[in-house]
Amino acid sequence: CSSDLVFEQIKLCKALTLNKRLFMKIAVVGTGYVGLVTGTCFAEMGNHVVCIDIDAHKVAQLKEGKVPIYEPELDMLFERNIKAGRLQFTTDLQAGIDAAEVVFLALPTPPGEDGSADLSYILGVAKQLGKIMRSYKVLVDKSTVPVGTAELVKAAVAEHATVPFAVVSNPEFLREGFAVSDFMKPDRVVIGCSDDKAAKIMESLYKPFVRQGNPIYFMDEKSAELTKYAANAFLATKITFMNEVANFCELVGADVDKVRIGIGSDSRIGKRFLFPGIGYGGSCFPKDVQALVKSGQDQNYDFQILQAVMAVNEDQKTILLPRIKNYFRGQLQGKKIAVWGLAFKPDTDDIREAPALYMIRALLAEGASICAYDPEAMLNVQAVLGEQITYAPDEYVALSGADALLICTEWGVFRNPNFVAMKDLMKDAVIFDGRNLYDLEEMSKQGFYYSSVGRQNIMRS
Repeated sequence: CSSDLVFEQIKLCKALTLNKRLFMKIAVVGTGYVGLVTGTCFAEMGNHVVCIDIDAHKVAQLKEGKVPIYEPELDMLFERNIKAGRLQFTTDLQAGIDAAEVVFLALPTPPGEDGSADLSYILGVAKQLGKIMRSYKVLVDKSTVPVGTAELVKAAVAEHATVPFAVVSNPEFLREGFAVSDFMKPDRVVIGCSDDKAAKIMESLYKPFVRQGNPIYFMDEKSAELTKYAANAFLATKITFMNEVANFCELVGADVDKVRIGIGSDSRIGKRFLFPGIGYGGSCFPKDVQALVKSGQDQNYDFQILQAVMAVNEDQKTILLPRIKNYFRGQLQGKKIAVWGLAFKPDTDDIREAPALYMIRALLAEGASICAYDPEAMLNVQAVLGEQITYAPDEYVALSGADALLICTEWGVFRNPNFVAMKDLMKDAVIFDGRNLYDLEEMSKQGFYYSSVGRQNIMRS
């Protein structure tokens, strides 16, 4: 053969050898929101990933290329990596973890009746892993878990393990609606690890994600576990503080938008998470704040600030109800209320602890009828509320004959509506805005009665 061909073969061998060194074989146990994003994003970086779940129907759907959640950009990466053979799915735990160097535990930790995180799923899988592992594995707690969970996982695995292993805490910091970008370009990666070999493996795994210089922080497992809880609790506190300021603004005649801008320009405070509204929801903040409070109680420590955060947020979810009742002079029976937005935030179909559901249930209890629209979350709400409410194919159909509009989620499609068409469709030009989407001066010009959070009411002209 020619010297050129030999040269090309040498280059190919070098490339294959390099690739063999770089990619890892990863297993992800659990294909929920965190597990699916984690597995897909690791596959996108060239790793070979097997996602494992006990739900055979769900695994069959995933194998067919069907993404069970709505998350921007995820479906594109998901499809690409399945086609490339880097992303696979199975119900067989043994087969899924056999070849893996790193096993991520992305299992649910739902709140128990006392508010504590339920670790039964994680510890149950940990015991199974101890029985079936045949070689050294790095077992990674990816779920949000209380302080001390790594020790519990280690003990559960060690009960039956016959091979060496390491347990690492690697909390996720994924915002629903931005999860793919958050994973691919993280602000930071937190790794709780006391095993040098495992630390090197984890560093190698995450290096491609932090090429722009964002840090990988190594710390002990307990500190890593608490970092996640503390981060979410602080953000929930920041949101709730701004909601309390908004409520006070209404009493004294101040404008919360001006206050928000004024304090947000202080670099010590920052601009983010200062937008007032009808409270936070979702799968993380409510559960994590509650779990941190319970963890404190277990250590005879009272998180007084977080207790107040939970109480205020609970009230905030339905803070617009008295205003709606007052506008209709206490008579909501037979009134049709259009609801825009059902998900707990835009760019997701997640309705867990969504303020919209609290408002809808409260309005139904008062005898109102509801016609709702959300770009992604209506099927999920229908599974919960059934035919107690009606569901519109778009935001304008929801307004037909409505006595008022209630805005619960700040989807982009709601930000610049056709106000003229809205007035023509609605029985009465009345908006209760739980997300402060519209400018007060503009609403005055448009001739709506407009009530928002922390700002003056606009009367109809």
